[in-house]
Formats: sequence, structure tokens, C-alpha cells
Amino acid sequence: MFVNFLLFICGGQCNVMMMIFEERIWVLFKHKWQQTLTYWSVFFSFGLCIAFLGPTILDLRCQTQSTLQQITWVFFSQQFLLLIGSCLGGLLKRTLLFSLTALSLSTLLISLVFAFIPLCNNVVMLAVAMAIAGTAMGVIDTIANLRLVKLYQKDSAVFLQVLHFFIGMGALVSPLVADPFLADDNCVKNGTENSSSNLHHLRSSLAGKGTVLHNVSHYNLHTQGTVTTNISYAFWIMALINLPVPVAVCVLMYRERMLPCFSYSPRLLEPDPRASKTPTESIPADTDQDHRDMFNCCNRSNLQGHPPSFFILHGLGGAVLFITDGIIGSYAGFVYTYAVSSPLSMHHKTAGCLPSVFWASITAGRLAAIYLSYRYTAVKLLSVSLGGVVIVECMLLMLHSSTVFLFLGTCLLGLCISTVFPCMLALTEDILDYKGCATTVLVTSASTGEMVLQVLVGSVINSQGSYSFPLSGMIAAFIGFSFFLLFLYCRHVYRNYHTEEHKSTREAVTQGSS
Repeated sequence: MFVNFLLFICGGQCNVMMMIFEERIWVLFKHKWQQTLTYWSVFFSFGLCIAFLGPTILDLRCQTQSTLQQITWVFFSQQFLLLIGSCLGGLLKRTLLFSLTALSLSTLLISLVFAFIPLCNNVVMLAVAMAIAGTAMGVIDTIANLRLVKLYQKDSAVFLQVLHFFIGMGALVSPLVADPFLADDNCVKNGTENSSSNLHHLRSSLAGKGTVLHNVSHYNLHTQGTVTTNISYAFWIMALINLPVPVAVCVLMYRERMLPCFSYSPRLLEPDPRASKTPTESIPADTDQDHRDMFNCCNRSNLQGHPPSFFILHGLGGAVLFITDGIIGSYAGFVYTYAVSSPLSMHHKTAGCLPSVFWASITAGRLAAIYLSYRYTAVKLLSVSLGGVVIVECMLLMLHSSTVFLFLGTCLLGLCISTVFPCMLALTEDILDYKGCATTVLVTSASTGEMVLQVLVGSVINSQGSYSFPLSGMIAAFIGFSFFLLFLYCRHVYRNYHTEEHKSTREAVTQGSS
């Protein structure tokens, strides 16, 4: 099965990690290994969808016989519906049954979309297919994060780092699968002079995550003629690679007695009341008593039960991720455009390596954070990471004419920013005592920032020139760090409120007993 394959892949790393981690973490993992590996595998599907569109967009343009301006709106349809899917995931998280059903359907939809894309003969059909994939990605993003936080609670930081590492794994696999099938020249032949000399340059400019129209508006390729592309095979291979993931989710549902034929059998995750207590009783039970519906968080009774700092923490946590995920999306999307423009004027093949270096450093940073998140608190990791982002962005601005530092800064930026999302998610849920609303808010805010900041940065570059790219990054980094400082202050206020509330409760109990 797919989960056993993942166990084999992770076995060597797990043995090393468990020699470092204390036995309690290993006991937690052994108790919930199948669920954990299943959630990790669905994020592999998420990663597959993130990275394939950039390298294949020119071949898809040929397949749909559309202009570059038309085909790049497919990026927007995916990103916008990813945001909608993140909100939808907050509604489907109410019970474990709903969550696993949504994950199985979403991962299956991704395979179906991969298989359907070769049949899309116009850009509207392709946009609809990518919108469906984006919705599935949003559902996966919210639910997988939520279930892992819910599963491990105060110990979730380590497992969240691994979860986000699997995004990088998927994002590395899909371009490798697609590369042998990409056209080497203009794949729409009309008997006239083609633009194959610019094809590699143009393909690299579209290799970032969610690149928008500003990168390609000045290119004009043929739309009429004979289509010659083999990209269909790449999508069918990716559909097969992803197919074991929904199977793994269904296997988990089978083991948890959630399939219709086991609807009257006791679920494995429900503790047997007749069972004696074991040393692992401290393992968080996978119940849904504390996780409410997304809109139930806004009920009047719930609003009255919390201080203002409770809701401000949600907003500030979301604001930090709005900025940092926006930086990731805009940097990956426009670093190539910045590199080939004056004053750097790098060769397009050299500049084309920058998005890959950035994503590889993010993946490496999340791998290293698996150990760091156990050794250090989330506050320390976030302080170092966000402070590092500010320093790197300032250096990129000051050394804007240095080709060497652009590569070094790209690598350092990816390492620094890689741990922000999982650490911020774990910290916010821990502060708010795992009420279940924070994950939906944070994931939705991150998706919104990724979409909005790309549009803003692209517009600024288009109107003000390439120099505005590092300047925009530096301003965003300072804003994100400021939001984080406000978050820490609000966290202090929220803790003081609970301390005073507990003191007053103890005094009332003491007076009542006397």
C-alpha cells in the first residue's frame, strides 16, 4: 500500500530522528502512524498540483491553441478557487468522517483532473479543470493541517514540518515528470518562421508558482496550425503517481470502520470504555468535541466567552501568513523576470535556475525544521525566521546588482521563510487551546496573500520597473515582522487575561467552601 511505501521511504529518517527525539514522540507516532502518513501523502498531491503548471503552460497553450494572455488566466482560476477551497475545507472539517471523505474525493479529483487535462481543447475547459483542482487543493490544505494539529496538539509542530516537507516533494516530482515531454520548439506549426529561439526563455519566465500576466504580455506566438506536443503523457503519468493517495485515504477509512459496510462497527479511534488505562493514555484522542464548524465560532455565545485578544490573535496570525505566503508566491513568480532585466541582465538559462533554487531551499528548510521544531519553541523559530527574512530582503535590495548574492539570497530566503507557516499554525492553535477555528483562518489568509501579493507585485514591476521587486519584498518583510511583534504582545495580553480569570475562579471557590 502507499502508506507502507511512505514508511519505507521515511524509515531511515525516522530511525535517525527517533534517536534524537524522546521516546514520547515515537510513542505518539506509532499510535497514529497510519493517519499521519495518510495526511502527509495528501500533501504530496497538493505539491504535485503546485508546480506542474509553470513548466507545461506553453505546451498547454499549443494544445488549446490560445494566446499567452489567455492561457495565463488559468493560473488565476487555480489560485482563486484554492482560496474558495480553503474556506470550504473549514466547513468539511466538522467530523473525522467528513474530513476523510473530503480528502479522498479531493485527491481523487486531482488524479481525474490530471487525466482530463489532455482532453481540454480550449482554454475555458482547461480553466475549469484547474479551478476544480484548485478547489481540491484548498480542501486538502485546510483539512490536512487541521487533522494533524488536532491529532498531536502540543506536539504538532514536528509533524506539521514533515507535512509541509511533502509539498516540496510533490513540487519536485511534477516538473521532473513533465520535463521529458516538453516541446523543444514552438509546438504550433503554421509553415512560417517560428519563435523557438525564445521558447526556453519564455518557459523559464513561466516556471514560477502562480506567475501572472505581466511576465508574458509582450510575447506573441502562433495559435493556428498543426499542434505537435506530447505533454499528454506527462499528465497521465502524474495521474497514476497520484492515484495511490486516494486509495490510502480509503484504506484509512476502512480501518476506521467508516465505509458503509462497517457503519455499525465500532470505530478504531474511539477508545473502548472497558479497556484499562495504558501508559499512552496521554495521547490526544481524535474526537471532535472541541472542533466546531467554521461559522459556529462566530455564534453569539462563543463571542461572549472570549476576550477581544482571542479574535485579534486570529487576525494577526492570519496577517503574518498573508504576508509570508505572499512573499513566497511573488518571489517564485517574479525572480526570473527580475534576474533577466537590467541591471543584472542574466542569461535566461542561468536565471531559470532561480525558482528551482528557491523551492529546493524551502524543501531543505522544512526538512531541517523537523528537528529544529523539537529542539526550540515556535516563538524562537518564528523570531529567527522572520528576522532572517527581513535581513535577507534588505541585503537583496542593497546588493541588487550582484548576481552572486541573488543566488545566495534566494537560497537564504527560502531557508528562512520555509518554517513560518507550520510554526505559526502550531503556535496559534496552542495559544488558543485548539478551538478549531484558527487553522481555517490561517490557511485562508495564506492563500489570499499568495494570490493578492502576486498581483500587486506584478503590477508594481510592470509600472515602476524591476528595481521595485526587491523593494516590495523588503517592505512586505518589515510589515510581516511588525505583525508578528503585535502578535506576541497580544499573546501576552491573552495569557494575562487567563491568569487573572483563573485567580478569580480559585478565590470564588475558596470563599464558597469557607
